[in-house]
Amino acid sequence: MAVLLLGEVTNGELSVDATAKAVNAVKGLGDVTVLCAGSSAKAAAEDAAKIAGVAKVLVAEDARYGHRLAEPAAALLVSLAGDYDHIAAPATTDAKNIMPRVAALLDVMVISDVSAVIDAETFERPVYAGNAIQTVKSKDAKKVFTVRTASFDAAGDGGSAPVADATLADDPGLSTWVSDQVAESDRPELTSAGRVVSGGRGVGSKEQFEIIEALADKLGAAVGASRAAVDSGYAPNDWQVGQTGKVVAPELYVAVGISGAIQHLAGMKDSKVIVAINKDEEAPIFQIADYGLVADLFQAVPELTQKL
Repeated sequence: MAVLLLGEVTNGELSVDATAKAVNAVKGLGDVTVLCAGSSAKAAAEDAAKIAGVAKVLVAEDARYGHRLAEPAAALLVSLAGDYDHIAAPATTDAKNIMPRVAALLDVMVISDVSAVIDAETFERPVYAGNAIQTVKSKDAKKVFTVRTASFDAAGDGGSAPVADATLADDPGLSTWVSDQVAESDRPELTSAGRVVSGGRGVGSKEQFEIIEALADKLGAAVGASRAAVDSGYAPNDWQVGQTGKVVAPELYVAVGISGAIQHLAGMKDSKVIVAINKDEEAPIFQIADYGLVADLFQAVPELTQKL
């Protein structure tokens, strides 16, 4: 059996963390071929070839794949699907847009957010905001799925897979790129950061959210937020952690002024060490925290930042 894995390529660069975790998840299913597609993808392909467990890398370098449009990417995957039993991708924003289209074109189901691979036909995934684990057995001829990278360690490096050009597929022309609005930050990317500091509704305002950012900068951490904080306008959408936001699993997660609604816990409960700061000692966040501090965040956080 063989696996075709869509590498996460953005602006010509491979997200090694997401791709390596996906490789680790699927390598037990057979030889892994990583597909790197983009207007500039050769450097990404070279990085993918160094991931341990990768048997081959295909590179599709063309302008039609340059703006992360789902339709041409899906057409490319389907055109290559004949040689593979499993077609997978890390469960990133791009893949969540692409993989359902691939499944539909192949007339098979898509299995999203796989957190464990049991065998070639059987997979586990979280449901009900992570409160239950669903076991799915698919009889489809080709299995199409996304990998919840927070559930897997990254494959190591040291690989030396051969790199070859992929045969390009016709662009179905169903969409056109107009523009991108990209948020720029010097901080680590949220989903791959080793440390994350998140603020919730308890922070109180967009201006006061600066104390969360100050602590994150002191720790070299990414900044996250609960949905309540985002909905209140305290933080931008791309900072949201939770069931309807980003799923993270850093070495350290600091939750400040976050009560711990089930939707938020679904996005961060796999973190290695969880620290909670909240003045409500009954807050649900303390039930999963490794360290809890019952305190006024407006006193505790600046003091912690100063001591750091």
